[in-house]
Amino acid sequence: MAELQDKKVQRYAKSAKEIPDQERGCWITVEGARTNNLRGVSVKVPKYQLTVFTGVSGSGKSSLAFGTIAAEAQRLVADSYPLFVRNRLPSSGNADVEHIDGLTFSTVVDQKPFTGNARSTVGTASDIAPLLRMLFSRCGEPCAGYSPAYSFNDVSGMCPACEGLGVDNGIDVAELIDTSRSLNDGAICYAAFRPGTYRWKRMVTAGLFDAALPLEQWSAEELRTLLYARDIPLNNPDPEYPKSACFDGVIPRLQDSYLRKKPSRLTQDERAGLDRIIRRAPCRECGGTRLNAAARASLIDGRSIADWNAMSISELRDLVAGLHNERVQPLLHAIRDRLDTLVSVGLGYLSLDRPSGTLSGGEAQRVKILRHLGSALSDACYIFDEPSAGLHPHDIHRLLRLLTQLRDAHNTVLLVEHHPVLIAHADHVIDLGPGAGSAGGRVCFEGSPAELIRSETNTGQALRQPIILKAQPRPGLSSISIKNARTHNLRDLSVEIPLGVLTAVTGVAGSGKSSLAAAELPRQHPEFVVIGQESLHGGIRSTPATVLGIAEPIRRAFAAGTGLPESWFSANARGACPECKGKGVTVTDLAFLEDVSSTCEACGGTRFNDKTLAATLSGHTIADILGMNLAQARRIFESYPDITDRLAWLDDVGLTYLALGQGLDTLSGGEKQRLMLAKHLAQAGELSDLHIVLDEPTAGLHVRDTDKLLNLFDRLVDGGATVVVIEHNQRVIAHADQVIDIGPGAGIEGGNLLYQGPPAGLLACASSLTAKYLREEEESSTSSLP
Repeated sequence: MAELQDKKVQRYAKSAKEIPDQERGCWITVEGARTNNLRGVSVKVPKYQLTVFTGVSGSGKSSLAFGTIAAEAQRLVADSYPLFVRNRLPSSGNADVEHIDGLTFSTVVDQKPFTGNARSTVGTASDIAPLLRMLFSRCGEPCAGYSPAYSFNDVSGMCPACEGLGVDNGIDVAELIDTSRSLNDGAICYAAFRPGTYRWKRMVTAGLFDAALPLEQWSAEELRTLLYARDIPLNNPDPEYPKSACFDGVIPRLQDSYLRKKPSRLTQDERAGLDRIIRRAPCRECGGTRLNAAARASLIDGRSIADWNAMSISELRDLVAGLHNERVQPLLHAIRDRLDTLVSVGLGYLSLDRPSGTLSGGEAQRVKILRHLGSALSDACYIFDEPSAGLHPHDIHRLLRLLTQLRDAHNTVLLVEHHPVLIAHADHVIDLGPGAGSAGGRVCFEGSPAELIRSETNTGQALRQPIILKAQPRPGLSSISIKNARTHNLRDLSVEIPLGVLTAVTGVAGSGKSSLAAAELPRQHPEFVVIGQESLHGGIRSTPATVLGIAEPIRRAFAAGTGLPESWFSANARGACPECKGKGVTVTDLAFLEDVSSTCEACGGTRFNDKTLAATLSGHTIADILGMNLAQARRIFESYPDITDRLAWLDDVGLTYLALGQGLDTLSGGEKQRLMLAKHLAQAGELSDLHIVLDEPTAGLHVRDTDKLLNLFDRLVDGGATVVVIEHNQRVIAHADQVIDIGPGAGIEGGNLLYQGPPAGLLACASSLTAKYLREEEESSTSSLP
């Protein structure tokens, strides 16, 4: 074992760059940081190096990197703007730190999915689209005009039929209205038009209809006006109707509010209603390309800009590499560089016309990286939130090259990370912990990766822990079949899924894993429930308490203990703060920019009004309870099994550090997924009836937390459940009973079944990249074992 440890240490040994002994120019100095759970943390972060912040989930890594360093740097930059500009920027106040020095301009590259509207694509988000438009305006034959003539976001280039959206969003009138009802009885079957809503009031106060008469008794003209009218002047509206306003029918209002733009917020009822009433199909005129006929007719070597956008990025890179035109050679070179970067971060399977809103958090983050590479800026600080998320080991090394490229351009690069390869290649490591929440918030280690792996910290011990293939996989109770799967890039694939075991579906990013396990499996076998990274759609009003179903029991307990009605303990009812309406924040709409949120000054972010905050249970207000984590809440509600039984699942999925009232919009994709898993398990009956598919459940997890999650999977499977995980994590793959490997490559190079069987058998699969890296890890872990 000693020899094994030495071999592991060698993998983490590297020659760190020497730092001159000059304080401010070479260090970011933090003293007494207390953001969230940090306990007076003091650290020195070296500039112009690659520093990784490690520790278990909830240990305080993000609080130090983002909540302290990034927040204070961005606040100081904002303070340099004129007052007029500052008043329109987010105001988060000073970071909770005694002293901080040596800060530089900082850019946060997080995993938040793009909030872009329906007009945002991979091409526009990566800034490649403008380069392609310029190229076609110079070289396309026949030329459609200047660059805007090739843009679906400009009137000179967009398809006139779909206005550049690429789809016909037809509304199913039969689903939209119930003609047997009157307007007063809810004849318009969509949540935003329910009786009592302001849109409903526009219909009934327009003076055009008899709101008490069933629609089936209306004239054809009246029905047509209700549905399709646009800008009709009103002669005799009700006094409640807005003065000088014209009347729009139901369908124009739906189109303007929900179809021509992507709403920033949708309730679950609105989202479900849209899915029910809207019939989406590619635009019949442009075929979904979004462009008008002139732009589609302009060709380079027989292909239009729409053809280029529809190709996979890997294919397009090869196409552009074969083009030579001295007149536009610098432009071709710039396009090739950007395409090469997207391929190098494992996104070669995407196409430029892919809507950016459909990207996962990890994919979105890697597209954002592209914006910063090759920038003329230097002496900047780039702070990344787990850039390895969603990456196969084959792509991790490519990502590492990009990160070191940023560093070598005289920048400081900070990562919040768990991946062993990125930790091993860091210049400096800061480990926080030792635990999560109140058990964390301390610096456990500072130094080189080689010193970290020798340490007795949780991270050091975990990095020394070998990956050993499961010796005796469970045989499975029976199996079900996926037959002739053709979703996305799957190539008429048929495979058996064993029941009563833990199955890992593996392969490089874009190989077809999710198409098989998260799309085809539940489609052919509806008993399987998919819990993905975006399973929870709740916003600022949704919390772990509401998701787990314990918010109502908590309100009942307060009502019984204080004598006030339950509604006083709901931030969505009588208990809401009158200023922020129970949101805890005030939101400023900046039109084309993202909304800016600031903590409500009236309630201090608690969401509740003064009367509610004056009522206590066991000496705690409802705001106190919602600010507690699992362990604290358990002690308060130990005599309430309907609360504590559900809270126990938070412990099982590794979310003990979350506050019960924390907004879902503050959680990562991995945290949302594990919270959804806890909800599903809390509602489950017999384990033998449990069939779940998890999409990368270890995203954002420390090795210690991954082991805890694997223990939960073992408990579920031993109880008769069937668990299928889509994973890159080699520890999970080695622990599985069955591995299904898809590939060999991404996009058109994937979609084939390479291997199915126990993990040990995968090592012999020569065509599998998963096998290659698992073999290297297994050899490293076992070569010195007796």
